[in-house]
This record gives sequence, structure tokens and C-alpha cells, in this order.
Amino acid sequence: MSNQPRNPYLTVDILIEYQGGIVLIQRANPPHGWALPGGFVDYGESLESAAVREAREETSLHVTLVRQLHTYSSPERDPRHHTVSTVFVATATGDLAASDDAADAGVFTADTLPAPLVFDHAQIVNDYMRYKNSIIYYL
Repeated sequence: MSNQPRNPYLTVDILIEYQGGIVLIQRANPPHGWALPGGFVDYGESLESAAVREAREETSLHVTLVRQLHTYSSPERDPRHHTVSTVFVATATGDLAASDDAADAGVFTADTLPAPLVFDHAQIVNDYMRYKNSIIYYL
């Protein structure tokens, strides 16, 4: 038996407010579907730096982080392995273009969300919408 600890993978996801909606990417790699831009935090990288980097890599947008929304940690949130994701809300400038491991990218509103949203991203988007529609909202 190994004494090597098993730890969850640390990730970030970004709710990018852009042109009246939020940016979602269509994943090029399994699990396929639509998702928030995001990914793994590199060793020696802050959560904030990882969020800005991942947003740029997948959407070609320059983001400004506005706030941290919540951290999601359910062991079932990613079918590949246990991940813990800190989710940021950001604004963006530039021209949206899918890049890196994103096959496509688009801007969606609550009424135009694509399906399926992978991982627990439907819950995250719902939490974000509740946050945006309330004066004070605690997750």
C-alpha cells in the first residue's frame, strides 16, 4: 500500500460576462458538451492567474476578474476524477474565438443556454443567475 496522499485536482471556472450574456465553450475533449471556460491550476500559480490564463486560452478574451462566486467540491462533479473548482465572475474585452481545447464558443443568456452543460456547470450557472437577480445572495 502506498503512503502517497490522494488529493483532489484544483481547478478554476470562469463566468465571463460578455455582450449581454455569458461565454460558454464546447469541449473538444471528453466529456463532450458545453462548459464554462476553465481548467487546471498549475503548480506555483494562483487561482486568479489560472482563471485569467484559462479564459484567454479557451476564448481569446482578455478578462478582468470581478469577484469569486463560490467553490464547488463534490467528489462527483467531474466523472474523470475528484476536482475542486473555484468559480470567478469576470468581464471581458476582445473578440471571442474558440481556442486551445475549445471546439466552439458562444454567448448565451438564461433563455438560450445550450444542452448539455457538462460537469456541474448547470448548477453553477443557476447559482450565478440567482446571484445576479438578488441584492444579497449567499451560496
